[in-house]
Amino acid sequence: MEKNKLGFTFSDTIQGYVTHYDWDKQTFSLDTSDGRTFEVKLAANVYAELVRNLGEAFIDCTGQIKDMLAPGRFLYVYGVFFPEDEVKFEAKHLVFLGKDEQEFRFEKQDWWIKQIRQLGDFYLKAQFPDGDVDYRKYKTNLSLEGEQTGNFRQETDTMSRLVYGFATAYLLTGDDRYLEGAEKGTVYLREHMRCKDTSENITYWYHGIDVKGKHERKIFASEFGDDYDAIPAYEQIYALAGPTQTYRVTGDPEIASDIDMTLNLFDKYFYDRQLGGYFSHIDPVTFDPNAESLVGNRGRKNWNSVGDHAPAYLINAYLATGDERFKKMLVNTADTITEHFPDYEHSAFVQEKFHANWEHDSTHGWQQNRGVVGHNLKIAWNLARINSVEGLEQEKSDAYMEFAHKIAALMPEHGCDRQRGGWYDVVERTLEEGQKFHRYAWHDRKAWWQQEQGILAYLILFGMTGKKEYLQHARESSAFYSAWFLDQDSGGIYFNVLATGIPYLLGTERLKGSHSMSGYHSFELAYLATVYQNLLITKQHLDLFFKPYAHGFKDNILRVAPDILPAGCCKIEKAWIDGKEYLDFDADNLTVKLPDTQNRVKVQVRLVPVGSVEHFTMTVDQDGDITKLTLIGDLDHVAIHSFRKKLVEIASKNPAKVAFDMSALQSLVEEAVRTIIFEKQKMSIDCDVYICGANEGVKIFFDREELSEEIVLLDAYDKTKM
Repeated sequence: MEKNKLGFTFSDTIQGYVTHYDWDKQTFSLDTSDGRTFEVKLAANVYAELVRNLGEAFIDCTGQIKDMLAPGRFLYVYGVFFPEDEVKFEAKHLVFLGKDEQEFRFEKQDWWIKQIRQLGDFYLKAQFPDGDVDYRKYKTNLSLEGEQTGNFRQETDTMSRLVYGFATAYLLTGDDRYLEGAEKGTVYLREHMRCKDTSENITYWYHGIDVKGKHERKIFASEFGDDYDAIPAYEQIYALAGPTQTYRVTGDPEIASDIDMTLNLFDKYFYDRQLGGYFSHIDPVTFDPNAESLVGNRGRKNWNSVGDHAPAYLINAYLATGDERFKKMLVNTADTITEHFPDYEHSAFVQEKFHANWEHDSTHGWQQNRGVVGHNLKIAWNLARINSVEGLEQEKSDAYMEFAHKIAALMPEHGCDRQRGGWYDVVERTLEEGQKFHRYAWHDRKAWWQQEQGILAYLILFGMTGKKEYLQHARESSAFYSAWFLDQDSGGIYFNVLATGIPYLLGTERLKGSHSMSGYHSFELAYLATVYQNLLITKQHLDLFFKPYAHGFKDNILRVAPDILPAGCCKIEKAWIDGKEYLDFDADNLTVKLPDTQNRVKVQVRLVPVGSVEHFTMTVDQDGDITKLTLIGDLDHVAIHSFRKKLVEIASKNPAKVAFDMSALQSLVEEAVRTIIFEKQKMSIDCDVYICGANEGVKIFFDREELSEEIVLLDAYDKTKM
């Protein structure tokens, strides 16, 4: 009797690119990103939608399926497999990512900005439903619908993560409600969760507090699972996440003091001065990382204790101050990761757990010899960031980027679902004999925070290198997150989805607030996806907002760099103080000299990219009375913004003739044609517009009757002079 025969129907999702469509048979073919082909039958009751942002209504495109199934189109298909004479797949639900095959809606300039507003509003309403931002009413646990649940255990690092979210939402929107949430949360953390030891000049943070009426009880050591009765490094790290991001906005000197004194704690008690790196736990009484009371956490180091400093608070502290102490610690962190975490002789995944002497620990707790996919991606993302630290030695830069590229090359094969999309959670690091797939530690579900790491890693790597495979991975990662993780019914982001993308809503994974989830990863993603997409990839502007205390920042200099980015990639175009244009800024160094006042001011800066998109270039020359634009590459939705901006500039100069040399243009989108026609309306009625040397795929966009009076099609640019 044949064993394990797939002789039953089952529902599943396929992510892929359309290659062929047969309207008569109601079938189409699509290739997955790793090159496998599926034939899909459209069920009689199939429906289709366009991916939508939080807060948007359902966008039905069922009636446009025929027109939208064009070659090259990326989409998700949810349907049913029927294992009959041959396996058949019938589509029940299609999700398109854009209006045409080259558009991805999440690459719009304000997609993530709108999303962070929705997230900010969700958490404000969830934690403070009456509108009164009083953190004494805060609860760690929130239901799926965003309602408070559970007891009044207030965990420090979870609250700090929410504070981070509010501060980040303010940075992108300038909405004072979010800043109120960030500042009041920071004060509450300081007054209730902080212990300041002036005798040793250190600050440490309680695990949390229990609140009952006017009474509260401080919880000193962690009471969470693997960290029980210890002070874990990651809780101290994330205690700084929210206040530090708030400091970027306000320059509050009390926050600066908390950061410095918590770093003193790390330096004095967590840092291994002999062998490097930070211990993962210390005893709550003796602060000894080698205390017997720590049992399995005695003398251990891990990714969280060594690497999480960078994204959680250290990069943001460096951005706000340029302080040499923060820079040195960032570089030391990257050096340690680069030296000890690669383990490619044994696994495609990094080694994350260590003994004090850096021997591999493959038996610790739940992790054993398992790899966390998101941690690998997080390492690549943060090494790429630290690589752009000013004055970094070339040898270090080369080592960081070699490691980042290694991870970026391996993870799609070993940690990504190439069938359905998305990044897996925890897998066995090695394959047993006869195995092709890494075994999942518990399940094949996908967590929201691991999707963030994949999106940001490939966005920044593409922005820095222009490698097309990185853009593909970034888009596919963003697409999976946008299609399946946004809770369109209740708001916020789902904790986990099944492999198919369907939400998983059981146990603590049903919650929108818990020990593991708060306003951190989803806000961080929205913020940095905006930064990387607008400034490095689509080349669009980015507005940031600050509200500094009078003389809060050293020398009254506000540093507005949005992240550690490659030098010279962006500059300040404009600045405003309390809504009025302000000119005292250093455009290239990304600083604003604040006015000498005793009042807080609201600062808005507009950052613009320097240069054009990697896959499209455009040059402008004046050839007699002809303004000549030479277009090279692919004029797609990513490039359309810079193209339109240039045409606006040309139209304002009232040209006599405009010629587009498209002989080296590979492709363009319909939006480019509309841009040309729209800007021609701004020119003199006597201005002639020529399309020269277009290939057949480009020419078809212009070769139609309604455009015959607007433009002239020519085989070559030289014919404009005949």
